[in-house]
Amino acid sequence: MISGDVVIVGGGIVGMATAYYLAKGGVPSIVIERDAIGSHASGFAYGGLSPLGGFGIPGPLAEIAQDGMRLHRELAQSLVEETGMDVDFRVRPSLALALTEADVHRLQAALPWQQRQPGYAVRWLDAAEARRVEPRISEETIGAVLIDGTADVEPYRLVLALTKAAEEMGATVRHGRVTGLRRDGGRVTGVMLERGEVACSAVVLGLGPWSGETSSWIDTPIEVRPLKGQILRLQAPGPPVACSVGWGHNYATTKTDGLLWAGTTKEEAGFDEESTPEARDEIGAALVRMLPAMADAQVVHQTACLRPLASDGLLLLGRVPALEHVYMATGAARKGIVYGPPMGRAIADLILTGSTKIALDAFNPGRFVK
Repeated sequence: MISGDVVIVGGGIVGMATAYYLAKGGVPSIVIERDAIGSHASGFAYGGLSPLGGFGIPGPLAEIAQDGMRLHRELAQSLVEETGMDVDFRVRPSLALALTEADVHRLQAALPWQQRQPGYAVRWLDAAEARRVEPRISEETIGAVLIDGTADVEPYRLVLALTKAAEEMGATVRHGRVTGLRRDGGRVTGVMLERGEVACSAVVLGLGPWSGETSSWIDTPIEVRPLKGQILRLQAPGPPVACSVGWGHNYATTKTDGLLWAGTTKEEAGFDEESTPEARDEIGAALVRMLPAMADAQVVHQTACLRPLASDGLLLLGRVPALEHVYMATGAARKGIVYGPPMGRAIADLILTGSTKIALDAFNPGRFVK
């Protein structure tokens, strides 16, 4: 167990969840963030908590997705008690539309596994049944999968609440740009900044889409790149869309701010974080295909963010090879809000006890060494 001097590089949901769970275990940390807490993907995410689908589910990411839902339920209560902040966690159903026969095949292929997962009610609906859930869905709808037990959360409030709780338990947030690690053989002794240095006995690297920068710090290739995603927030006609309506990688739901949130794009755009009219039109077209009545919805706000995507699509989570007490937590891609708390919990457990409750073998940060 590390007794102190833990530095966490990166103040997104993973970094702040790590700081929170370390503090709960009696170890305060120093979080170094170059911009502002939650100012990138963690603060602009959709916040959907859908652990029964996506890349690697079923598969290596299924366990951590389920752990994520469990921790989100716990945090929704504990953070209010600890900070007085409501993170807007709400359980609501998900309705995944099939508009083509290919959609039908894809959705129905996943049903047997989904229906075996405890805590959820999953069923196939025909078009008429789906329309009773949300009357405004497209006339193209052939059928849909309804999942009861999914949820969403307001990601920025969640990151701020984790930060406040961690700080009240002794964590510290500093601003600065990290440029490397000070090492003594295989041991890290400090984190180097553009201005100054912070001594430490352990370091957690949670740099999100910028994680590739750490390759030279740890002498290990880190194959993580940014995946750009954009979201529209709209003033929509009619009553709220109470469930999360999805089609492929597109989704829409009315959030607690009263706006309809719709997204998202999957763009290989380097480190460009600017919103674009092309993305606005792409999201709008998908929204109207799912929910034609939203043709008159007015865009109130458009956001863009960069999500960390590993070259094989899996997380990088655990100890960095050949270095003592150096840990990496990144690669959550489009499910950063689902995976953030269990990633932070896993790293905190490694630091505090040397082991984790969830299997990390598939997420070895050293797996890209040729």
